[in-house]
Amino acid sequence: MPTIAIAPCDRLHDYEEAVRRAGGEVRVLDRAKDRPESVVGAVDGLLLAGGGDVLPSTYGEAAHPSYDAAEPGRDDYEIELARRAVEADLPMLAICRGIQVLNVARGGSLVQDIDSQVGTSINHATEDSPVATAHEVWITPGSLLDRVMRELVESDTCMVNSRHHQAPKALGTGLTVSATAPDGVIEAIEDSSRRFCLGVQWHPENFYRTGEFRPLFEAFVEASRG
Repeated sequence: MPTIAIAPCDRLHDYEEAVRRAGGEVRVLDRAKDRPESVVGAVDGLLLAGGGDVLPSTYGEAAHPSYDAAEPGRDDYEIELARRAVEADLPMLAICRGIQVLNVARGGSLVQDIDSQVGTSINHATEDSPVATAHEVWITPGSLLDRVMRELVESDTCMVNSRHHQAPKALGTGLTVSATAPDGVIEAIEDSSRRFCLGVQWHPENFYRTGEFRPLFEAFVEASRG
């Protein structure tokens, strides 16, 4: 059973359950003890979870008034984790804040506030039930996301939940877009040169009970088997 490291966050339960139900063993990291350089050689896969905003200075920008900081220490720790995982070709699934960390770790930037910087009628930061769908995403044909979701999604569109006000902007080195919202906001990115390196902007872990995104976690865990 592959061991999946999960970077610590406030709401771990659904991430843990989604990994376990896909066949993985969970190891929640401790930022004080689990150094990134050691983690990548001790686990089989890495999951970067949701949370607050990545510090804009890490990608060369001043903070937008809407900036909402993550817990102290998360940015440096998770950016280094992402870099080390990519270098080691460790399978990685990055969710919500995680996709933003992945993009910044590869030299990319972020839309800091979708409402004011993009201008859209789509609500990307809904306050409904965690499993309430908010909008559709358009999946890039032939992408990793397309391949792993084909079991449940027979078209190039998929309905997702949404709780974010930021998103990838300029893509980091080696990353490509694998899904967008109808307003053009990037909803998924990947690195096809890695065994499994995929980030999604929505929260698939919230559906662990009903299985809407089960193939995503199963593909990640399977890739982590080596």
